[in-house]
Amino acid sequence: MSANFQIIPDQDDINNMDRDLRFHPSTVTEPRHLTCEQIESFNTHGYLKGLPVLDADPALETRSYFDQLLAATMKAGGDSYSISTAHRKHGRVYDLLCHPKIVGYMSDLLGPNVIGWGAHFFCKMPHDGKTVAWHQDASYWPMTPSKTATVWLAVDDADVENACMKFLAGSHHHGHLTYRPSADEEGNVLDQTVDDAEQYGTETIDDELKAGTISIHSDLLLHSSEANDSDRRRCGLTLRYCTPDVRAGLEWNEKGVVVAGEDPDGYWMNPARPDVD
Repeated sequence: MSANFQIIPDQDDINNMDRDLRFHPSTVTEPRHLTCEQIESFNTHGYLKGLPVLDADPALETRSYFDQLLAATMKAGGDSYSISTAHRKHGRVYDLLCHPKIVGYMSDLLGPNVIGWGAHFFCKMPHDGKTVAWHQDASYWPMTPSKTATVWLAVDDADVENACMKFLAGSHHHGHLTYRPSADEEGNVLDQTVDDAEQYGTETIDDELKAGTISIHSDLLLHSSEANDSDRRRCGLTLRYCTPDVRAGLEWNEKGVVVAGEDPDGYWMNPARPDVD
């Protein structure tokens, strides 16, 4: 089991791209796994949560697998946030990216053709003292148009006590928002902060999840999390999906796996499942 450290692209390269950073609502009218009401809710509020994926035994197996992966990563000099683009190195993560239930949900939001391009573990250890400031995922990605949705698969139970994610409902309708770089002393896991973020949302939602369930949020939805001051770990696997018409700079198309339907232009590289779990 190998370690896989996060590689952060140069923000200036991303900001200099000509990107379409507006919310593109789902146009699916005959969903198979979600309801029409859920799709309408996603379009209106920017998120869904509490969707079942893994039963009890597979959820425990996933947690055990992550425990081993985290131990190997930390032994190699990484930390609990270092395991990024994991589907390119770890077959078990690739399988989760292609999980039929998750792909079914994403097909109901994005349409019949779906690309899975990202897999990143976010693990807040007990009392780690680190926050995630209000931010939009699309700020970090050299991609256009903004048609990516993020799945958060709960590896551990996530609740207010151990610093679950928070969403600002409806904030995705404001497009791409101005942010400032975050200073190291602020303890922010990421390096961006949208100040006075609450003005952009209708209400703050705690993304409480049981292990094995998921939430889904738009790449333009403001979200954050507090420091984990509890005695319990809070780990989730983020999985990123987009439509095949999205174009990616910095050769990020090499990450994209065709998880449903087809890639009509053959733009995404569709790498094979890694041999190493």
